[in-house]
Amino acid sequence: MQRTELEHYTCALLDTARFRDYSPNGLQIQGRDEVRKIVTGVSASLALIEQAIQRDADAILVHHGYFWKNEDACIVGVKQARIKLLLTHDISLFGFHLPLDAHPTMGNNAQLGQRLGFQLEGWAGEQNLIAYGALPEALTLEALSARIGERLQRPPVAIGIHDRPIRRIAWCSGGAQGYFEQAAALGVDAYLTGEASEQNVHFARESGVAFIAAGHHATERYGIQALGEHLAAHFGLHHEFIEIPNPI
Repeated sequence: MQRTELEHYTCALLDTARFRDYSPNGLQIQGRDEVRKIVTGVSASLALIEQAIQRDADAILVHHGYFWKNEDACIVGVKQARIKLLLTHDISLFGFHLPLDAHPTMGNNAQLGQRLGFQLEGWAGEQNLIAYGALPEALTLEALSARIGERLQRPPVAIGIHDRPIRRIAWCSGGAQGYFEQAAALGVDAYLTGEASEQNVHFARESGVAFIAAGHHATERYGIQALGEHLAAHFGLHHEFIEIPNPI
């Protein structure tokens, strides 16, 4: 298929035009015109690019791409090495940030909820990025943390009363610890995200709403995989997800 067709279809699918984001969504680095194989990954690191080259990929699709708001615009150092490698091998880079978090079925939040067994009821917060719903059965914070650690293959940090039952939960993948108070206002027993800030501990203790930090990378593996699988099935492309381990 043509790169331009892939770009137009994916941007429409994720409704990228409606989002106010911190980086451009869609094609970020232009490569060859024809696309037969795509590689997906969480972040467009040098390691991901090198593995995509080894696998003869025509395009890379990631959640964390390049050209973030307020970053230095100069293409030097690490940024130069990454972009040079993409251009040398004529590989396109597509980045999808908030649109991939928010998609109702393939998004990071929808996919994370499915993997953790949450029953999605609705969306809230800025640009509808916070998902909320219920657990099929009440679990203590300790038991819920153990389940999350098992399914995400990373032990979470959980702040709260460990034997208190959790019935209702809100979640937002990645670095969404700033949404904790908005999530608590939904009347949930716990809020799950990827990262934690110092003040989250105090709010959890004082509000009675548990806070769970399950890892930025760990909570954002699944949307980009779902997108790659969809594109491969829809267009008959070869697709491979490449996991670059990240403890954060």
